[in-house]
Amino acid sequence: MAEYNKLSEVNYNPKIRSWHFRVQLHRIYPYVITNHGPYYKYILADEDMEMTTDGDYPNFRGLEKEEGRWVEIFVVEVERTYPCFQPTSSPFRLNASHRTQVRIIEPLNSRLFLYFKSIHEIPRMHWCDLRYPIDTMGVVFNTEAYLDAPSGPRMEFYIRDNVNHQIKGVVTGDQAYAFWDGLDYMSGGGRRQVIVALKMWRVWKFMCYFGPPEIWLETEGGFADFRFNPRLLEVEEFRQSLLNNDPYVQKYGVEGLV
Repeated sequence: MAEYNKLSEVNYNPKIRSWHFRVQLHRIYPYVITNHGPYYKYILADEDMEMTTDGDYPNFRGLEKEEGRWVEIFVVEVERTYPCFQPTSSPFRLNASHRTQVRIIEPLNSRLFLYFKSIHEIPRMHWCDLRYPIDTMGVVFNTEAYLDAPSGPRMEFYIRDNVNHQIKGVVTGDQAYAFWDGLDYMSGGGRRQVIVALKMWRVWKFMCYFGPPEIWLETEGGFADFRFNPRLLEVEEFRQSLLNNDPYVQKYGVEGLV
């Protein structure tokens, strides 16, 4: 039986060229370099953390349609990430080669999307988080739809925790339609409170003349995701805290998990 490394065990050692992983193809998104491509970037996830790799080698081709599947990856190298915005918080990325082997396997567990590796609470968010994506959740309110905007469809909304902290979110492109439809369905046309779980959203900042920079969350970048009332332990704990401490939720209720 093969022994596998965990993504959390990765370190940079040029002498090691045969890391073995058993991971989920958590998110896959295309990119183009000077009119060449599309190429694909894979965000890999195991039980501990997430990491990226590119799929420009023969054994990766075809996997761009297998998002959500589990794979075994053999004979892959590790390199450091560049000092710019990265899809994950890991300081390393996997570097495939023509010797790298990839094979689809059965799922290891049923945990939905392996959602939260590290939950960012709203009060702890800071514009210094610009480099890495954010995982968070909150109750949705003050939504505004701009689905026919000249610049493309856009949904703006706010999320709040149970202690009156809030932050703005902006979802664009096709995801704006999905957000609008999903929220309308889960809220019963706005009659019920809904929790949204945001996965891998990017922090943006807007400089202010007075006071610290304002920050908000956006899907810009291709790998962000969201779910309304997902059946996860972290979300259920948050829901219970709302029922116990939030006067508005106590009065009007909050939609159950699905």
